[in-house]
Parts: sequence; C-alpha cells; structure tokens
Amino acid sequence: MSVEILVPELAGADLRVGIVQSRFNEPVCLALRKACVTELLSLGVRAEDVLIATVPGALEIPFALQKMAEADQFDALVALGAVIRGETYHFELVANESAKGISDVALGFGIPVANGVLTTEDDAQAEVRAEDKGRDAARAAVEMANLASRLEDLAAADEEEEIP
Repeated sequence: MSVEILVPELAGADLRVGIVQSRFNEPVCLALRKACVTELLSLGVRAEDVLIATVPGALEIPFALQKMAEADQFDALVALGAVIRGETYHFELVANESAKGISDVALGFGIPVANGVLTTEDDAQAEVRAEDKGRDAARAAVEMANLASRLEDLAAADEEEEIP
C-alpha cells in the first residue's frame, strides 16, 4: 500500500485569476498588486487572463470577490489590501470582518481565494511586507486552483467508477 501525496503545482497556464484590490492605503496596495501580478505572470498566467477590480477599502473586498465568484469565470481569486493599526478599535473590526468575508466567499462558492490583505502595526511594516505578501498571494492562488482541479478530477473519477 502506498500513500498518494498531492504535491504543490505552481503552473499557471490556462488559469483565469480575478484580483480585488483595496484603494485605501493605496501606495501599499499598489505594491501588493504589482508583486502579485508579476508573480502570476512568472507562473505562466497570461496577462489577458487576469482581471483586477478595485474597491474603496478592505471591507468592500468580500462583496467584489462574491460577484467575481458568481460570474463563474475564474479558477482562483485574490484579495489585496492593507489594514494598518490606528488608535481605535476600527483596526480589529476591519481586519476581522474582511478576513471572515474573504473566507466566506471561498467556502461558499468553492473557489480558492488567496488572502493578501496585510494587517500591520504601522505603515513601515506594511511597506516592508507588501512585495512578499503580493507574491505569496499569487502563488497561493495558483497552487490552490491547481489543487482544486486535481481534487475535482478525483471526485469525477470516483463517480465514473460507481456507474454500473
């Protein structure tokens, strides 16, 4: 008996990826987007297979992701934004609710959604982490799209075996 392990697959050819990017904390968000798109292209996703929608802030990201998921045109989605701690409770509210909404879209629609929303203590941390976070989100989206496809293929093969 052998154990089958599905190894990560980072080939982005033939994948369509939707990106929702917050405009709040725009310099950080633009750095996130640049790194994300650059990495998607380096993984083989074609530029014409990437769609970017911008929204006012992190709380609006889940709604746009939901609309993209409803369109059923994407293999994976990416959420990009920056929530930077301030002097009020607002940071926790925005960070928690945007993360929950992003997760709800992924689970509700069965589509991989890479969470590239930074949550940092200050602007300096956000600037330092933006490039890595954008790149990591792209890699997660491609890997999870490929994993989802492989798992769907397994399910389809099991169904075919059950047909008498």
